[in-house]
Amino acid sequence: MFNQRIAARLKPLKKHTTKLREDVEFIRGWLREPGEVGSIKPTGPRAARQMASVADPSNPLPVLELGPGTGPVTSAILERGVAPEKLVSVEYSPEFCKYLSNHFPHVNFVQGDAFDLDRTLEGAGFGEARFQATISAIPLLLVNRRKGAELIDTCLARMPEGAQFCQISYSPKPPIGAIPGRFRVRLLDTVFRNVPPGRLWVYTSDRRS
Repeated sequence: MFNQRIAARLKPLKKHTTKLREDVEFIRGWLREPGEVGSIKPTGPRAARQMASVADPSNPLPVLELGPGTGPVTSAILERGVAPEKLVSVEYSPEFCKYLSNHFPHVNFVQGDAFDLDRTLEGAGFGEARFQATISAIPLLLVNRRKGAELIDTCLARMPEGAQFCQISYSPKPPIGAIPGRFRVRLLDTVFRNVPPGRLWVYTSDRRS
């Protein structure tokens, strides 16, 4: 009983310590490559849970994550019930990738460029992989419209019809607007408690057969 009381009191402290460690690692990454990190802080827990909500743990297809950073969304996807081996996560920063592999040892982390996704996945043995959903925290606001649209197209082409590409952004408008005949976009949620406030956008295919 005494040990249980101690464990209960230490649990919030452990959670706080983990969050602090993530923040420190994130800031280090931002200082190394500010142009590659889309925010000054990791995605908050509520936004991460909402992003993870587009994943279905009962779906046999894996989930694709882009730009995991220090792993708050990765953690939310796993907490939702997605098996670690059913998560493929592409991270550009070698330092973040090493950090993530140490903290989530059974997740398939791929170090590479999400904007060259087919080649990146091919090099990691996922060249033919299809996914049930894509969850992205990469800074689409920092790239041009053509490049961002091509990434969304590439991801949607690897998913079944109706599957969702979820993107967090920090602008009142979607980072990439809808393109008729290619993809649609809708607002999933606005998370004011995130720092900075985040808007979650969902893209779905609008390809005509």
